[in-house]
Amino acid sequence: MKIVFTGGGSGGHFYPIIAVTERVNQIIDHENILGPKLYYISDNPYDKEMLFENGLIYEEIKTGKMRTHVSFKSFLKNIRDILKIFFGTVNALYKMFSIYPDVVFGKGGYASFPAIFAARILRIPIVIHESDSTPGRVNRWAGHFAKKIAVSFIEAADHFPKKKIAWTGQPIRTEIENPAPKKEALDYFKLEGSLPVILVLGGSQGAELINNTILDALPRLVNNYQIIHQTGVRNFTSVTNRAEVVLSENEYKTRYLSVAFLNPLAMKMAAGAATIIISRAGSMLFEIASWGVPSILIPITHTNMDHQKKNAFNYARAGACSVVEEMNMTANILSSEIERITGDKGVYDSMVQSAKAFAKHDAAMKIARALVDIALSHEK
Repeated sequence: MKIVFTGGGSGGHFYPIIAVTERVNQIIDHENILGPKLYYISDNPYDKEMLFENGLIYEEIKTGKMRTHVSFKSFLKNIRDILKIFFGTVNALYKMFSIYPDVVFGKGGYASFPAIFAARILRIPIVIHESDSTPGRVNRWAGHFAKKIAVSFIEAADHFPKKKIAWTGQPIRTEIENPAPKKEALDYFKLEGSLPVILVLGGSQGAELINNTILDALPRLVNNYQIIHQTGVRNFTSVTNRAEVVLSENEYKTRYLSVAFLNPLAMKMAAGAATIIISRAGSMLFEIASWGVPSILIPITHTNMDHQKKNAFNYARAGACSVVEEMNMTANILSSEIERITGDKGVYDSMVQSAKAFAKHDAAMKIARALVDIALSHEK
């Protein structure tokens, strides 16, 4: 049995693939499937250690992406990347023929195009998963011939053939799906048990606005809250230095904790400690929902197909979060919204229940089961 996984080189594509791979490996072990081989095809490995831990063989295929915004600079980049896509697709055909998997799982993103195209030419069964409310271009195209299509948002189903759709939710890694117990989590970060905790997931793309707003709001927030702030590796030093200046004379400065990156254990602990979460509106919102924690989402204004804004408002309609758009993102507005949610027990408890109702905890296993079944039937 051979399964190929492919997706764009971002965490939003990579981590759901890891979540599905974990469940595939569970099925392999439980059913004593002999000689399985699992491959990950992309333009970069993203996390080599995680690939190794999950038995994924990495095959690199360089490719390019097409930009939709109109400018002379983007035109030149598109011309260059057309050549990258062509040579990447030729390479993918060679590698896919050499591997000849029983099924290909596509997570979307420009880096998945060569592998999906090669699988289509070689008539290899394809399963895709879409995390956003509105599908990206590769998944929208692949949906025409994919054998099965899984979606995280029910709204995405409108863009695909109805007979192929399964509303599975988002695959989430086992190590972070369930938060740590509250006391254990507070002890891990050396936090007080009597004060609510704000977890800020700044991360990488688009983190600067969130980081700056949190820093502006710090003098007000530390009076009544404790803050765990994931700044992103590149921003850590500058954010930490600025926070020290902002809170230099504040008696509650120890209530603010900045971290560059939360590894799986730290993320599990942070989820257990969190009273409310501040985040972008990518696929991270599904992990937040699985934790049952109310959130404030700040969607990136300019994203492909405006997917972050659509994700955020679809989640808000479920009653699980509040949305603050970038144009309204100020320290005063963010602080007021935090205080409104955490200060009203009725509002807070309602958001907790809505988040839990939104989460689908068996998404990774459902997709894994479908992949294994297709692979075994194709093998025969």
